[in-house]
Amino acid sequence: MKTIQIIHTGKNGGLTMKDTIHTIGILTSGGDAPGMNAAIRAVTRTALGKGLRVRGIRRGYHGLLQEEIIDMTARDVSDTIQRGGTILQTARCKEMRTEEGQQKAAAICKKYGIQGLVVIGGDGSFAGAQKLSNLGINTIGIPGTIDLDIACTEYTIGFDTAVNTAMEAIDKVRDTSTSHERCSIIEVMGRDAGYLALWCGIANGAERILMPEEHDYDEEKIINDIIENRKRGKKHYIIINAEGIGDSMNMAKRIEEATGMETRATILGHMQRGGSPTCKDRVYASIMGAKSVDLLLEGKTNRVVGYQHGEFIDYDINEALQMHKAIPEYAYQVAKDLAL
Repeated sequence: MKTIQIIHTGKNGGLTMKDTIHTIGILTSGGDAPGMNAAIRAVTRTALGKGLRVRGIRRGYHGLLQEEIIDMTARDVSDTIQRGGTILQTARCKEMRTEEGQQKAAAICKKYGIQGLVVIGGDGSFAGAQKLSNLGINTIGIPGTIDLDIACTEYTIGFDTAVNTAMEAIDKVRDTSTSHERCSIIEVMGRDAGYLALWCGIANGAERILMPEEHDYDEEKIINDIIENRKRGKKHYIIINAEGIGDSMNMAKRIEEATGMETRATILGHMQRGGSPTCKDRVYASIMGAKSVDLLLEGKTNRVVGYQHGEFIDYDINEALQMHKAIPEYAYQVAKDLAL
């Protein structure tokens, strides 16, 4: 089996330890996202091709703490690139937020000879990777979330599939909404981020987009706009509502009472996380997976792979977790201007 020498450097750049890497682990943590399997496949096959041993960790950090660890072969990731979800399964883990849990996780990695760990997930998953790096486990994060809310990257695994799934569903709702001359409120996922709502709002030609980042949300203005649109002969009214705003059912009742226009709420829910990943999610996830292995072999740790300005890059996780990501104001203004 091939061994790769890695060098850990201290805070001032001085050498503090030499080691060899021959085994890497991989886990998916937090919410699943289409394209995670493409990343798992790329990590596994890239590492195996370089002579390394690969260990898959089931159910994220929870599975790591329960020692649900398996050896991965090229066959294990065959016929997976087109599948949604994650073949390693995923879970959330409160214990990993504790110092005791973090030390236990690092000890288990060392017990199984895992010198490098690839973590696919969001900010919470990266925080766990950061702690493991501090405890001597080389870690690389890959952004996997449909919310697109990781500030250091323009792309996250799963967003493209999720936004296309939502767009197609909203098109169908729009057809029936027009036929019945209804107002339709469609709630999309995204937690506290409005990127899914913004993209769907533009792509589906919505009259109104409600996002957590929006500061001028005024339901009375929406009601007045619906009334004015009906006077102009408009047959429907589409509102894309982000999960972070919520309350879609009650909002529909209030709007119908105030406008007299039949109003229905549709919550798309977890269907946005499922389905076969798009070409973009498969390709970008594959490149990110391969890059994560290359970074480990370069001796890097506490890094997260990102995509900026047409290139795949990497950031320090500490720096990445401190970044803030805002909704692009111009895109939001375009959405408003086009909603006539």
